[in-house]
Amino acid sequence: MADKSVKMGAYSYTERELDKMFDEARARGREADRSAIRARNAWYDPETDRLVMLLTTGVEVAIPRQKLQRLKGAPPALVAEVELEMGGRYLHCEKLDADFTVGGLVAGIFGSKVWMSELGRAGGRSTSKAKRAASRANGQLGGRPRGAKKRAA
Repeated sequence: MADKSVKMGAYSYTERELDKMFDEARARGREADRSAIRARNAWYDPETDRLVMLLTTGVEVAIPRQKLQRLKGAPPALVAEVELEMGGRYLHCEKLDADFTVGGLVAGIFGSKVWMSELGRAGGRSTSKAKRAASRANGQLGGRPRGAKKRAA
């Protein structure tokens, strides 16, 4: 008896092929679930103005609230309403409409690409005594060296 064919967009699959693909997808999902970075607990610490996560590994991660998109400038009382979702894989602040993946936060992803670019630009503008001293010393040497002139081919 021939397998019934199922059309999905421009493709056709037999029921046997679909069953195999679903089984493989479920197996990949179980593996991703086992290896996902998860938080056991999450809270806002008003004393340090940081969002803190206790991971299932026992590691504690604390991120300054001002670094997190949608939490920067938000009232601390609303940030304190942070909740864990999806078995500890996501952080959610309902009233702020803010969602973060725990894995993304651990990897240093605090918002959209635009937000991350702005954080990078802000970091480049920061100054310290050491940075100012290095800039002054460089200036006394005539500033930045000029780029090599392009040679005619």
